Amino acid sequence: MKYVQIIGGILLLIGVLAQTSHWALSPYIYTLGAILFGYVQVSDRYDGSNFIIRRLRRQQIIGATLLAATGPCMIFLSHNQWIICFTIAAVLECYTIFRIDYEMRRDN
Repeated sequence: MKYVQIIGGILLLIGVLAQTSHWALSPYIYTLGAILFGYVQVSDRYDGSNFIIRRLRRQQIIGATLLAATGPCMIFLSHNQWIICFTIAAVLECYTIFRIDYEMRRDN
């Protein structure tokens, strides 16, 4: 499962970097990476009782959904309007990854 997330993250990065040069296949590479990355996050469950971690997991799933929604935005929106969706998703993902790690260490 961890390898799927790593491959998804690499494809995300390649897709975003290739989109800056307006390569025609970059949105599709990005979308595949977002689906792989998001699949791992959604399938990783938290069954504990910590309310903060449960809230952060919901925010993380919203971030993964926005990452996946950025792919169609790359295809259908003109110019660089997809960056807004991508930025919101990236902020949510970065915030939740560090906060979940902190809360898990604090719980144990």
